[in-house]
Amino acid sequence: MIRFASKLQRLAALSLLPVAALLAAAPASAQSRDYPNKPVELVVPFQPGGGTDALARAFADATRKHMPQSMIIVNKPGASGAIGWQDVINAKPDGYRLAVVTVELTTLPHMGLAKFTYEDLAPIARLNADQAAITVRADAPWNTIEEFLAAAKKDSGKLSVGNAGNGSIWHLAAAALEDKTSVKFNHTPFQGAGPAVLALMGGHIDAVAVSPAEVTTYVQAGKLKTLAVMAEQRVKGFEKVPTLKERNIDLVIGTWRGIAAPKNTPPEVIAYLKTVSQQAANEPAFREVLDKQNLGFAYADDVAFKATMAKDSAYFKTLMGKLDIKN
Repeated sequence: MIRFASKLQRLAALSLLPVAALLAAAPASAQSRDYPNKPVELVVPFQPGGGTDALARAFADATRKHMPQSMIIVNKPGASGAIGWQDVINAKPDGYRLAVVTVELTTLPHMGLAKFTYEDLAPIARLNADQAAITVRADAPWNTIEEFLAAAKKDSGKLSVGNAGNGSIWHLAAAALEDKTSVKFNHTPFQGAGPAVLALMGGHIDAVAVSPAEVTTYVQAGKLKTLAVMAEQRVKGFEKVPTLKERNIDLVIGTWRGIAAPKNTPPEVIAYLKTVSQQAANEPAFREVLDKQNLGFAYADDVAFKATMAKDSAYFKTLMGKLDIKN
């Protein structure tokens, strides 16, 4: 009798399992349907005032027309972005804590500076892309990229090219150019692209490998000249500057910025954020901020953005291993 009762109890308990599972899943599903019912935090892993911060604030402002809750900017700088990204990776995957991501998300892990990878975040949309460029002083003796590279070959390792720090995208851009053209530069790191450009202005280095956005003011003032851009096509505002591809150097490299959520964020939340991101990216006010900051607009959806991340991660892993670039 006791055995029979216990068997009935077991059967009853088993019959309730699907119901229990449905009840457990119900709150999460309901929360997703109500999303967003409170402000969404957008983590910027860099200091206020830079290009990434400007893009994030413009994006947050542009979303106001398209979602019932506000996006709040949270700056969490440090470790070239790793601190802010780790914070979002560790956050509850409910769509209320997002991150602005940059290309360093795919470079830091290969330098041993981060334990995470780009796969620990779910991409939502890419909003921007800026290519690297070789820029020199206006009074420099080189007027073409061919003349500059010829000088680098003649005096191997002597031409100094400034970057935003060891392992930064601009350092990797110059290293990639070395790899493609069999030249050797004297890589000179600075605490950001801005200081590198100022050093170039002062005649302390021979060139920089930063984006056109970082040098546009000085180029327009006739103090600097850009010899080539590492882009698929000529850059807006630099239409007279050739791409490396036009000079038979197959190299396209630069940075990008976009929005991502913690991995395992519900698909319906990601879908909602994708729609809002595309709508915000099309807002004229958002485009105006990018133009003012000389940030290139380059929207891509989550699928294309993830493909870019994967491609860049593989490329930088190979490049760093080949050139022995380490922290």
